[in-house]
Parts: sequence; structure tokens; C-alpha cells
Amino acid sequence: MKIVAAPNAFKGCLSASAAAQAMAEGIRRVLPEAEVVCVPVADGGDGLVDVAIEGLAGEPRVVAVTGPLGDPLQATFCYVPAMGFAAIEMALASGLALLPEDRRDPMRTTTRGTGELIAAALDLGVSRIGVGIGGSATNDGGIGMAAALGVRFLDEHGETVEPVGGSLGEIRRIDMSGLDPRAKSVRFEAVCDVDNPLCGPKGAAAVYGPQKGATPEQVAVLDAGLANLADVIERTLGLDVRGLPGAGAAGGLGAGLHAFLGAELRRGVDLVLDLVNLDEKLRGARLVLTGEGQIDFQTVFGKAPAGVGAAAKAKGVPCVAIAGSVGERLEDLHGAGIDAVFSLCPGPMTLESAMTNATELLARAAEQVVRIYLAGSRHVQ
Repeated sequence: MKIVAAPNAFKGCLSASAAAQAMAEGIRRVLPEAEVVCVPVADGGDGLVDVAIEGLAGEPRVVAVTGPLGDPLQATFCYVPAMGFAAIEMALASGLALLPEDRRDPMRTTTRGTGELIAAALDLGVSRIGVGIGGSATNDGGIGMAAALGVRFLDEHGETVEPVGGSLGEIRRIDMSGLDPRAKSVRFEAVCDVDNPLCGPKGAAAVYGPQKGATPEQVAVLDAGLANLADVIERTLGLDVRGLPGAGAAGGLGAGLHAFLGAELRRGVDLVLDLVNLDEKLRGARLVLTGEGQIDFQTVFGKAPAGVGAAAKAKGVPCVAIAGSVGERLEDLHGAGIDAVFSLCPGPMTLESAMTNATELLARAAEQVVRIYLAGSRHVQ
């Protein structure tokens, strides 16, 4: 019997790879001879590098880059030689978590470090780059990223504008002539788990600016700056990024990646399931196990278990999810391809205990799922 174990990370205690191995252990307690295919998955910008390292036999590469406020720092990306692919997380170079609260200022922060990570990936001769966008400290529309790759942003006097959020309103022209020529032959994909437009009441500045340290007055300035950037992009490059779903992700980096590098904006789970070739690995499977730390009705909105469930449903394979915490409205998941949801907790316990013992608890839960599947199969027969 072939069984696929395709969980997301159980945050704080198990990586996606460790969770898949725990599931495999539980499966083999019932079916020692089973063909267990472990497929670690992820659903957003965070975790993209880890999944590429763990699930795609990738190599971590550490690069010195410019931090969100210009401080030098070391950031990691993943190189997958066999695929000519690089996975980058902008949060590791330009993320909010890199700054203490008293230094957060989206008027001054930049995505330059993210562009430097892209340049390092280009040095390896890759043909495809996935950029996880989320968790940013920035609101610069991606101009810092683009500047690191040779794009120039000019004011009314033809002078180069500093590539930070507070300068967006000064831009009058974009000079693409210096863009790193290697970027033109690479397929870029922006991994995005929000669909906010670039500007306006649901845009990058209005929705996410305050958590990055922006005052109400600065939110207005940043939003006007992003609107100006959109105007200049449309006038200079012939692209309308204002209403592009996901353009407002990571302070407008979604718009910048699309406009300056031709990136396709994709849901994280779609890109990851494509990279790990889940459809092919489901071929001939009798059962699929997935899971993550928390599962509820919100899981259907682009989360990894729902993506796995949908893929399993398309192949006619039953899919069962295991979670640390099981929430409300599970019926929403059943239509999405997750046939049942179980908790890994055998009874009341503290969160600390559940996390400490997550490996064994997940293995035991997977064992019981397989047992009930086999019992049901015998009954049907």
C-alpha cells in the first residue's frame, strides 16, 4: 500500500520534514511494508526556504546583505542545483522581526537586502526564483529590491531617489536600462498569501503600515507614495499594478516584483505543491495524511493542508488531517478534500506538553488513522 505523508510544519515544535517522518513512523507501526512517501509542504513566504532545503535536497547559502535600515546582516536562501531553483524569503533580509519596536520606521526601511539575495541567486545561474513575501519591515513598493539589481528611480531633476518608503512620492521616472541582464532570462514567482491591492483603504500602507511603526500621518504619505509609484510604473513600463491582487503584499513588494522582474504572484501553497511535484507523488496512493498545528475553517483559505486535500480529491484519494488544535466549522474542509480531521492530543494536556511530545503524539495519531482506514476498507469489502 502506498501512503503519502504531506504535512505543513507544526510551528514551534516540528518542521514539515520532521512531521512527515513522525507520520511515517506511525504508518509503519501498522503497515511495516507500506510505501510511505514523505512530502513536506508549506503555504506562505515563511517556511519556503526550509521546505526547499528539506524537501528538495536544497543547499542553504548565507549571504551578507543590507538590512531593512541599512545595517549589514547575514541572510540565508536556498539553492536547489538539480532544479536550477532558488528559494528566497524577503523577511530574512528585510523583515519586521529584524528590528526592535523602537527602530521600526517604514518611511526609512528598504527591501535592498532582498534584491541582494536575488543577485546572489543569479550568481549561481538559476533559471527560476521563488520569493516569499510577507513579514516585511518595509513599505517601499519594491524599489529597494530593484535598485539592488540596477534599476534607477529618478526625481524631477533626474537625480537618483533613495530607495526607501519615504521617497516614493519623489519618483518621476524609472530607468530600467541598468537592470541585471541575467534577471531577464529567469522565471520569478512571488509567493504571496494576501490579496491586498497596492494602495487605497485596503492597500499596503493603510492595512500594514501601523504595525510597521507608521503614524496615521505617515500612512497617508506612504499611501500617496505608492499611488505615485503606480502612476510612474504605468506611464514608464505600461503596466497597471494598482489593483493587482497581492500587489500590496510586503509593503508593495508584490507590485515591485511584478513590475520590475515580471514575477507572477502565486499563492504559497500552489507554488510549493508544484515544486514538490505532489500530483505525481499521489499517483497510485491509497491514503494521504496532512496536518499542521491549527486546523479550522480558515484552513481552506490557501493553507497547506487544504491544498494537499484538493490535490488528493482531484486524484480520488482520501485525505485525513491531523492537527494540534482542531477548530470550528470543519464541514468547510470536507468539501475542500479533507475527509476527516483528528487531534494529535489524546486528552486534555497543556500546550507545553503537547509541543514537547509532538513527535510521538503525531506518530500515534497517524497509526490510529491508518487503523481506522484499514478497518473501514475491510468493512466495505
